[in-house]
Amino acid sequence: MTAHSASRPSGDVAAVLGSKAQRQVAAARPVTFSDTVGLYADSAPGSELRDGAVLFLSPWGFEEMCTRKLWRDLADRLAACGIPSLRFDYPGTGDALDRTDFADGLAIWESTALAAAAELRRLSGATRLVLIGHGFGATLAATVAPRLEVVDAIVLMAPVVSGRFYLRELAAWSKMVDEGLGLRDDQRITDHVAVAGLIMPDEIAAEVKTLNIETLPALPASQVLMVERPARDKDVALSAHLAALGADVTRLPYLGYDDLVSNPTIAKQPLEVTGQVVEWVSEATARSESRKVQTPEVPVAARLEGPGFVETPLRFGADDRLFGILCQPRGQKRGATVVYLGTANDRLAGWARMTTETARYLAAKGVASLRFDAANVGDSPPVIGAPEQVLYTDHQIDDVMAAIDLLDGLALGVAMLAGRCSGAYLAFRSAVADERCKAAVAVNPFTFVWDKDDVVDDALRYNARSLEDYGRRMVSIDTLRRLRAGRVNIRYATANIAKQLANHFAGKMPAMLAPLSKYARLKEATYASFKRLTERHMPLTLIYSANDIGLDRFRFYLGRNGENLKRYANVSVEIIPDADHNISPPAAKAIVREQILAAALKAGEPGQ
Repeated sequence: MTAHSASRPSGDVAAVLGSKAQRQVAAARPVTFSDTVGLYADSAPGSELRDGAVLFLSPWGFEEMCTRKLWRDLADRLAACGIPSLRFDYPGTGDALDRTDFADGLAIWESTALAAAAELRRLSGATRLVLIGHGFGATLAATVAPRLEVVDAIVLMAPVVSGRFYLRELAAWSKMVDEGLGLRDDQRITDHVAVAGLIMPDEIAAEVKTLNIETLPALPASQVLMVERPARDKDVALSAHLAALGADVTRLPYLGYDDLVSNPTIAKQPLEVTGQVVEWVSEATARSESRKVQTPEVPVAARLEGPGFVETPLRFGADDRLFGILCQPRGQKRGATVVYLGTANDRLAGWARMTTETARYLAAKGVASLRFDAANVGDSPPVIGAPEQVLYTDHQIDDVMAAIDLLDGLALGVAMLAGRCSGAYLAFRSAVADERCKAAVAVNPFTFVWDKDDVVDDALRYNARSLEDYGRRMVSIDTLRRLRAGRVNIRYATANIAKQLANHFAGKMPAMLAPLSKYARLKEATYASFKRLTERHMPLTLIYSANDIGLDRFRFYLGRNGENLKRYANVSVEIIPDADHNISPPAAKAIVREQILAAALKAGEPGQ
């Protein structure tokens, strides 16, 4: 067994990784197989072909949302080194088709992993594979590798060693996520294994509970890279067990693990670990002979068909830089085509798969939609020259315009926009910028004009709340418990309350002093945007959870009871009681879906 300290990529690998910044990277090619969507990243042009390809096995649930961008970054870096790869969704997760029967349990996910391995070998022409798994995906990698018989090396990143301990950890994780959202106990999912609104099938959960890979009977691969979490004795024990089985085990500390998996909105990429993984895989595949075969042309992804819908994964935009999924009705199309804009850094499936489920619901009602990842979010690579933090910037409006260009090219009729939180802000700003947008539904928009003095990262990290919500929480016993446990950022909460009070008093400032106030200038800029939409007669639906932070900005701009809306006859407002910012309760989800459906049908009427 060998132990390596953290290090930078070697000179050769670093040079290859640096060279990709000179050209725009395209999104990975979508492929379909076994009722799921895969993303195939081929070797970069001019790179040295290796007789090895990488199959990614994703974690499950909240952790999968946090690591989606990590998979894309790793795939792009490996491609630059001449190593193709494939990543995919398990049945019932992400953008894969759903199943009504999970009686076969974990074998369903395992068989999809085996099918993905066969697909990767077909696409790449490689005879040997490297598996990279994270969390529960690492556990699957260790258990399916012996059945593939073509695996030379395996990377286990923060593997689930004990299934029983993992399920207990998920329960604690789920409670923390729900507390952060402000969900009551009666709104939480407690009768299944669940986290962040995602439910693990009971049959799979029952098998997961019995897993313990610390006693693996067979060696998964001759070369193993263990990326161990800090202070996890079971990770260390697994490394020792694999070495005892005869593996050449390299151990690395998982620096930045907690910052990666704590929240998909603010997930910080573990760049040092990423470089180390790429270097190790490059060395592992260099031991094989280069591929002698010609890589086959990757076909256009076939469609996935479900009850009432047909989905086509695709790439679009300049240099095929954006990845999205077009969801169309199996029957006659009606209404406008909905462009669903993502929230923060959530992948296109959305929080708790809400976007995927909404798209399929709309299709069953005859409405088509496009969901996609904006640049540097999920599976769409960054744009050269754009800032690392793309949220609340005009750069994302370019992505929306590219999406509407796609709909125009496919003759899918008029377009409307829908989104939540930062996606709602983007829907509003894009509707103002592009007259091809014929309607918009904005759910819990934080604001309508971004204050340049606000730091996006801070706004995302500290989960600001409305004044009413702060007041309600101050008298809550649960809040007292969280204060004692140190789980409340008092400094930021105090600063946020002060800022909202400043907004409140700025709104009451005498007209002659208003030009001296930044807040008054933001208000005038917001009015100008609303006026532009009104002049175009573009319907705008604003939807808010009853205690959402966005209501403070709404009231500042449009009055305590929305009295200023009388200037804008095209705007309607819906307040949803008993809902969190993420629209978790089923009743709240249903309201949002019906509002989007109604807006799409109306926007598609003749003369609209």
